[in-house]
Amino acid sequence: MTPSSNYHFFNYYAPSFHHHLLHSKIMNTTSYDLAPSVSAAGFLSSFCEIQKMEIFLATAVFVVIHCLRQRKRHGLPSWPLVRMLPSLILGLRGNMYEWISDVLKGQNGTFMFKGPWFTNLNCVVTSDPRNLEYLLKTKFPNFPKGEYFRATVRDLLGDGIFSADDEIWQRQRKTTSLEFHSAKFRRMTTDSLLELVHARLLPVLEDSIEKFECIDLQDILLRLTFDNVCMIAFGVDPGCLRPGMPEIPFAAAFEAATEATIARFVTPTLVWRAMRWMGAGSEGRLREAIKGVNGFAEEVIRERRKEMAAEGAERRRRTDLLTVFMGMKEEDGRRAFSDKLLRDICVNFILAGRDTSSVALSWFFWLLGQNPKVEERILEEVCGIVRERNVEGEEEVVLRPEEVVLRAEEVKKMDYLHAALSEALRLYPSVPVDHKEVLEDDKFPDGTVLKKGTKVVYAIYAMGRMEGIWGSDCREFKPERWLRDRRFMSESAYKFTAFNGGPRLCLGKDFAYYQMKFAAASILLRYRVVVVEGHPVVPKMALTMYMKYGLKVVLEKRDRNQLDKYLSFKAI
Repeated sequence: MTPSSNYHFFNYYAPSFHHHLLHSKIMNTTSYDLAPSVSAAGFLSSFCEIQKMEIFLATAVFVVIHCLRQRKRHGLPSWPLVRMLPSLILGLRGNMYEWISDVLKGQNGTFMFKGPWFTNLNCVVTSDPRNLEYLLKTKFPNFPKGEYFRATVRDLLGDGIFSADDEIWQRQRKTTSLEFHSAKFRRMTTDSLLELVHARLLPVLEDSIEKFECIDLQDILLRLTFDNVCMIAFGVDPGCLRPGMPEIPFAAAFEAATEATIARFVTPTLVWRAMRWMGAGSEGRLREAIKGVNGFAEEVIRERRKEMAAEGAERRRRTDLLTVFMGMKEEDGRRAFSDKLLRDICVNFILAGRDTSSVALSWFFWLLGQNPKVEERILEEVCGIVRERNVEGEEEVVLRPEEVVLRAEEVKKMDYLHAALSEALRLYPSVPVDHKEVLEDDKFPDGTVLKKGTKVVYAIYAMGRMEGIWGSDCREFKPERWLRDRRFMSESAYKFTAFNGGPRLCLGKDFAYYQMKFAAASILLRYRVVVVEGHPVVPKMALTMYMKYGLKVVLEKRDRNQLDKYLSFKAI
């Protein structure tokens, strides 16, 4: 290459070569000389992230500790936004009534439950007898059922005696009280029960023995009391308790409506109202069930009005509640109760009369299976009372034990059986919790402050498990705690609240006891009730304390020799 050529070559490539060297230097500087600066920035960034994480974790731990520390003071941890709702959800997954009992025990009988702001779950829960006497009796006018309760149960119960307040409740209460204490009504209730037990219940039980079948005793007892209370309330026999256990549309609709209604109490109001508007889920089932209940009630009311308009002898023979309420007139001659209110009245009494006795009897027979000595004492009492028919100076009565028909005066003498049933109700009350609402600011005797509009839940189930009320043996089944010199002695309605107390004391209490005693004694005299081994017995969350899986039992017929030591029947 010539010098000239070298010159041109250098001039052409020198700028590019220089640029390349400069670029290499810069890159080298960036790669090596700036490396410490980049590493420092990354470290600072990572350090900031770690600090944020530590702050978050520290805050979370603080919140958790703070919430958990409130358990000692308030009974349950209260979390941001959701407050005590997580504890409620956990309680609902198990035995909610035992969960409430444990919380109340740790809080000396009263605590405030706080739900999320968007729910209606805030309430005061109490099992203190002083508080119960205060709200059920002393300051009764300040603790009505309240709008929340009425709105929740209105679709099923309407303005019936269970949900009504003030004048509507007072009118129903007065009329019902007069009727319940009339000799005519008492005779009708005892006669109808006798017929149902001997013509329906005992043949169904005997049929199970002949077929070597296990039965759901809870279902059978529910059918018995449902037929009985429908005869008392409507003057109609739906025929639920029959061989084959037929499904009665009205009974099925009533059961479905009851289950769907209880779901509202643990569902935010906005949610179940939206579901009702859409006809979705449990609200859709409730709507269909209510149609079935209303259809049956409306048909009965319509037919009864036709009978009463005819002024026939049939009207004079009827003593059911529907006929009694229908016959009432205002001063100006108008009907005292509309057809809608008549429907509500009867549905309320069916709910009360069906569940109280049947549910209590189910738990009673389960408890007897665990306490055979109690069953032995009941048999001694029942047989001893029947034996008194062989009075001195008269010819000895010759009967088969299976032919014994208990008399009303004999049933009333059964004090130990009365005590055993009361003990079953103490441990497993048919209505485990009840509800009131505060009308004006107030304060409980235990010092709990009550603001206007506060919901008050009194936990009847929990009361039976409080050592401060019943002693250290409160969880034991001991009928003797109700006896004084072998005679039954009742307890305060604010200590034993299975039948409520104060002005709302259950009007059907005496009949419920008679019904339970008559049915229980009639069964025990003939059969030994054996719960199927391994059958789970737990309460179901409902308006009344059903057994979640029923009560599966097998019956063993009483051997005549077993009763000979109690009852001197002559062999035939």
